[in-house]
Amino acid sequence: MARRALLKAGLAAPLALPFASAAAQVSESDEMSSERLMADVRAYAGAGNKQSGGPGDRWTAGWTAERLTAAGYAVQAQAFDAPFFEPGRCALVLGDAAIPVIAQPLVVPTPPSGITAPLRLAEIGGRLDGSIAVVRLPYRRWSSLVDAAVRRPVADAVARGAVAVVVATTGPTGEALLLNAHADAPFAPVPIALLAPRKAAPVVEAAQTGLTARLQIKGQDGVRQAQNIIGQRIVARAPWIVISTPRSGWTDCVGERAPGVAIWLALVQWLPRHFPRHSVLMVTNSGHEYENLGAKRMIKTFGPPPEQTALWLHLGANVATRDWHELPDRLLPLPSADPFRFLMTSDDLLAQARAAFRNQPGLEAAYSSAEGAAGELQEIVRAGYPRHAGIFGAHRQHHAASDTLETILPDALHAAARGCCALIAAALRPKI
Repeated sequence: MARRALLKAGLAAPLALPFASAAAQVSESDEMSSERLMADVRAYAGAGNKQSGGPGDRWTAGWTAERLTAAGYAVQAQAFDAPFFEPGRCALVLGDAAIPVIAQPLVVPTPPSGITAPLRLAEIGGRLDGSIAVVRLPYRRWSSLVDAAVRRPVADAVARGAVAVVVATTGPTGEALLLNAHADAPFAPVPIALLAPRKAAPVVEAAQTGLTARLQIKGQDGVRQAQNIIGQRIVARAPWIVISTPRSGWTDCVGERAPGVAIWLALVQWLPRHFPRHSVLMVTNSGHEYENLGAKRMIKTFGPPPEQTALWLHLGANVATRDWHELPDRLLPLPSADPFRFLMTSDDLLAQARAAFRNQPGLEAAYSSAEGAAGELQEIVRAGYPRHAGIFGAHRQHHAASDTLETILPDALHAAARGCCALIAAALRPKI
């Protein structure tokens, strides 16, 4: 599927370098100001939906490439094919009501007239032959179809004979949440639809008595080109610093992606100034929602030799978002950061990471990646990079249509940016 561009730079042995007092200079850095970071968050938000290879993702690719070029990096685009689905009519028709659903990629469409069958709750034992199974997920911030808590009940419903599956993604916003999936084949040979839990009551009631419904999933699908954007500043015989962040996702992804992208853009300028005797590789990946599709290709093609990489920092989901009070019918914004974010590092960086992110909810308790990394960080760990750190998590609007600008907390974003700089500086301090 991949149509890769280009070369991996040749390297020699790393140098022992003097420590730049970078952490102490963060407050003097214009690119790390809250105003600059928020300007980039607003620009990312303005691009709209970020599904891989779509208009918002393409705009963001061009924008990040321009910023790299302006900062003096050699820029390359690594192209690959990503699936897409443009929805037409997607609904569960129950009596006179048409309840909207979202088609779960990779999409198996229904026949044009839909599938008419009795609804059955999958949690009740027995065969489901000829029925539309309704799977009610427990309350969580859902992210991936690969998650066993999703995969098992859906696969079980199909194995028991269901001709389609409707999944209620129970979570904080009450919205239907698209789930990350593998790009090579649909999860199951039957249509899978995602149902907003706040619209699920009549569906569950109908499924309890076996009422007949009609599921329609129609739209246009195929593959389209997506791109990883790679910027390099190569210093002969110098060790590498790598900073990566995903660009893409199912929705506008403002809380999910924009803080990581904004900090990444700030580091584009900050790193060469404070570490001029390091080679720098800056990467924004597409294809994230297809189980790290772009990241896997980028690491294989552009990743420098692990033994010549001084640090790989990955900025994943929920780097810095707002926390909320959860009420039965709404969320109320809080002036504090959502703590459901994780900082994981190689064992040798744990102490530095905990100091760099001190008093930042969630990030202050850095964990060893040996305990099990997630997201694109796990691809970096699997590739054998010995010195690494990564942030990932899921805020309350994760994968929801409501993941918009109101999820961002500027103070938390600024603090996370300063923490990243402090961690980089501490990690690159020479051992005495």
